[in-house]
Amino acid sequence: MSSTGKAHRASTEVHSNQSPYAVREINLRCPIKSARSLVLPVVLLVLITALLARGDKAKFSCSASNPQGIRNAAATCGSASAPCKIDIRRSSSTEATATPDIPDAKPNKPFCLKAGTPVTFYTSSKNTGFVIDFGPNSPFDNEGAIMGGADRSITVIAKRPGCYRYSVGACTAGAIYGMCGNIDTELVVSAAN
Repeated sequence: MSSTGKAHRASTEVHSNQSPYAVREINLRCPIKSARSLVLPVVLLVLITALLARGDKAKFSCSASNPQGIRNAAATCGSASAPCKIDIRRSSSTEATATPDIPDAKPNKPFCLKAGTPVTFYTSSKNTGFVIDFGPNSPFDNEGAIMGGADRSITVIAKRPGCYRYSVGACTAGAIYGMCGNIDTELVVSAAN
């Protein structure tokens, strides 16, 4: 008998100190382990498919060849004499919204403003705090993230023209896990005329 045959026979024998069900337990472990090893590839395949399907929806204006092409009077917020007001809200347990104060504005859609325009970030939601983060490239002169809330709006002045992608986060005070939302969105700052 070959050595592998002996090893197989030894693994299926019931020893006097083992229960009679030991053989069944040994034989059942193998299929369970192989079933577990299939779970990770299936989960990864589902995630990759979801990301690829989302890819077309997650296009940003700043990655377009002419991001300032969205600039028009209907999408321009504020002026040098009137601030652009942006309402930050938590829309669901996983998302936040940034909606500029312009007619027919859609939440989280790119909008324009001119350099020199004061921008007021505020929330119309009670007990809500927010964080606006432009990362290392900000159109404003402030350092770091812009933080405010229901009792504290923040006004900054747009200084540098360009297309900016920023992160918006909004949380309800005293909330438990899952009560904050965030999203990435964009704005375009054009040169002052």
